[in-house]
Amino acid sequence: MRTRPAPSTFLDPGTAWKIAADVPDPELPVVTIADLGILRDVTEDDQGRVHVQITPTYSGCPAMETIRADLIEALTAAGYLRVDVEFVLAPAWTTDWMSEEAKEKLAAYGIAPPGARPVGVPLAVPLSVRCPQCGSLDTRESSRFGSTACKSLWVCRSCREPFDHFKAL
Repeated sequence: MRTRPAPSTFLDPGTAWKIAADVPDPELPVVTIADLGILRDVTEDDQGRVHVQITPTYSGCPAMETIRADLIEALTAAGYLRVDVEFVLAPAWTTDWMSEEAKEKLAAYGIAPPGARPVGVPLAVPLSVRCPQCGSLDTRESSRFGSTACKSLWVCRSCREPFDHFKAL
């Protein structure tokens, strides 16, 4: 049986944040929820209670319930007695919240990361995306929706490999 840390463990501010920040995204396991920018806030008290706020990349994102369960599991395994996870929908998530490290991890994993969003353009559809396999810009969008709603499916004309592109929002 797993023993819980003594209540004094909870006095170290930031411990819950660090644990929550390390939870991987279930659809993109090479990045954490902090890398993606969906981890909004973590508060903890000296009684072992934690409140976590996360924002979905898309409304209705099916990964949110898995992320909630993963957060509860990680934090209770660390000894926190009560974990509440709140979905925060406003302001809406944007790819601007992704860290540069997340974008690098996505590219190394074979997913083209989002580019910068043009100012004043609510949703830009790129004409070309750099292929994460060979680096070519000679690519075309095959489908606006890829393996998940936050990605589109592209094909490289140079190396002929298909790849996902994380949409800029």
